[in-house]
Amino acid sequence: MELSREALDVFAFAADRTVLGIADLADIGLGADDAERAVKELVDLRLLCRAEGAPDRLTVVPPTVAANRLLRPMERRIQHQHEEIERFRWMFDALLPTYESSRARNSATAPVELIADLRLVQEIIEELTFTCREEVLTAQPGGARCPEALRTAQDRDRRMLARGVAMRTLYQHPARYHQPTIDHVQHVTSLGAEVRTQSEGFCRMLIFDKHRALLGVPDDPRAALLVREPHLIHNMRVFFDCAWRGASPFPLAFDTASAVRISGEIQEAIVAMLAEGLEDKSIARRLGLSVRSCQRHVAEVMKALGAKSRFQAGFLIGRLRGDTADEVPPGAECRVLASAGPPDARRRG
Repeated sequence: MELSREALDVFAFAADRTVLGIADLADIGLGADDAERAVKELVDLRLLCRAEGAPDRLTVVPPTVAANRLLRPMERRIQHQHEEIERFRWMFDALLPTYESSRARNSATAPVELIADLRLVQEIIEELTFTCREEVLTAQPGGARCPEALRTAQDRDRRMLARGVAMRTLYQHPARYHQPTIDHVQHVTSLGAEVRTQSEGFCRMLIFDKHRALLGVPDDPRAALLVREPHLIHNMRVFFDCAWRGASPFPLAFDTASAVRISGEIQEAIVAMLAEGLEDKSIARRLGLSVRSCQRHVAEVMKALGAKSRFQAGFLIGRLRGDTADEVPPGAECRVLASAGPPDARRRG
């Protein structure tokens, strides 16, 4: 904060006098309005005060005295706040042994704990992110991710990568065509992370340093399982590594050959699920597609097969997959898949 030029002029004028009135400020070329504003500014800062016995007159206050008058109440309030902070800190610190003892018992008796509150899940992720030192593995099924969740994850990821934590992330193929996800992947890979995609779904999971993990809960996106059991975490890592080896690197720029290959993988997965008799919602969920997009792909496959119904499509696919191999020429399945065309995916610009 700085004094205005008019206030500085008034203070210098007042310092040469015992008392003064506002009308006296005309001597330094100030009009009535400017003089009133300058005087108010100095009074608010305790640099001018009303003269004793003459309320219409003003007297100058030494800056050290003015500073004490203005700042001491503020200092007392700050001191009171510091004392309040210390009292709260002491109270929370006193609870820490009870908490740690309880957590130790839970670790021994509850290797898997259901966390049903989304805010608590997020706080646990923040804590595990902060303490992670070696590697974090992430599997995020479902295609496109919420932009807000990506922004939150980006800040956490940046902090971990800056500490030298290795990071591998798995998405499903449709994430390749979601611009916020593309931007996020470009950012974290520039910092050293690795990202890949695959067609079929997998469990939502986060694994931190081989010691802690979070597993998604089916049909409840607000809940998670907190895993502490080392053998279970080992098996989760084995599953992740298997999926990772079969996944494709997330492209940082559009590549026609890669897009065609990924489209073929999605299409083959749809055909396989039709053969299993799965409904559109189940197929869409497993592939991270919208139901509408899935229905469009299913219609294209049925048209290529010449099927009038889903039942007939499943029967024909079964024949093409070798149920009656003696009646189907070699390569017929590939020709049917090719004629169905690739799934609808927006090309990135």
